[in-house]
Amino acid sequence: MLRIGVLGAARIAPPAIVRPAREVDEAVVTVVAARDPERARAFADKHRIERTLPSYQALLDDPDIEAVYNPLPNGLHAEWTLKALAAGKHVLCEKPFTSNAAEARQVADAAAASGLVVMEAFHYRYHPLSARMVDAVGQLGEIRSVSAALCFPLPKFSDIRYDYALGGGAMMDAGVYPLTCLRLLGPSEPTVVRAVAKNRTPQIDRAMSVDFSFEGGATGHLEASMWSSKLLKIAAEVVGERGRMKVFNFVAPHLRNRLTLTVDGKTTKGRVAGEATYTHQLRAFCGAVLRGESFPTTPEDAVRTMTLVDQIYTAASMPLRGV
Repeated sequence: MLRIGVLGAARIAPPAIVRPAREVDEAVVTVVAARDPERARAFADKHRIERTLPSYQALLDDPDIEAVYNPLPNGLHAEWTLKALAAGKHVLCEKPFTSNAAEARQVADAAAASGLVVMEAFHYRYHPLSARMVDAVGQLGEIRSVSAALCFPLPKFSDIRYDYALGGGAMMDAGVYPLTCLRLLGPSEPTVVRAVAKNRTPQIDRAMSVDFSFEGGATGHLEASMWSSKLLKIAAEVVGERGRMKVFNFVAPHLRNRLTLTVDGKTTKGRVAGEATYTHQLRAFCGAVLRGESFPTTPEDAVRTMTLVDQIYTAASMPLRGV
């Protein structure tokens, strides 16, 4: 049984770790720590968590805890993942992994040296839809174009996702999903060609559009927004010499998804079934910690993602996060 502590009473924690732990026999969430003790107690009471601790460090120092879930603001991911590793804890860290590529490299090196499991929480990668997408792309022959998008409305501009000091921005919050999807489905690692931001402030993008190239001449395109004229879009598409794959809602496929595949003129449509993405992810995390099983969202994979994020911000003439 893997005993997990939660750093902070974040909104994402109940769907991402607390409820999945009730479905996964190998995991149990036993403690939550928050800077506000009253908030921690209210969170623990609501979600039936046994204990609270008065600080993040107190949780890391607790010998009963073997792993931590880090859902803190983006700008704090690297700091507290490094501290967790130093305390001998495995880490499930929310995306994006860090504020920038230099931080990601630091965390990846520390994880490798520690021998502990550090998993970036791209939960959709653990749903059966991801494997089905890869299989479908393999039927398309030579790939000509790959596109992915995550656009949703977040007009609450006081939200931490608009806070530069905390690693905010549309590319950081929404954009890393289609970016990792492009990396998953493309014929090679993508190269940034052009990036255009729609800004909330000079430092914070509310939307980002990026063009890429792949080895062999294929093109890529990414759209991400937290506030733009494109209010809602969650989709991926791959075009190859033999046909096309279109996917609706690759991000949260357990809620609803649809994969349409056309190969040599024949079209099939359907839904890929599975548990909640977060439940699949927690099963994989337990498997990695308890049995050494491999997993895709490694620290080294996160370094590659954050390197592209840095390149996108540079191409859009915007400052990197965390510098």
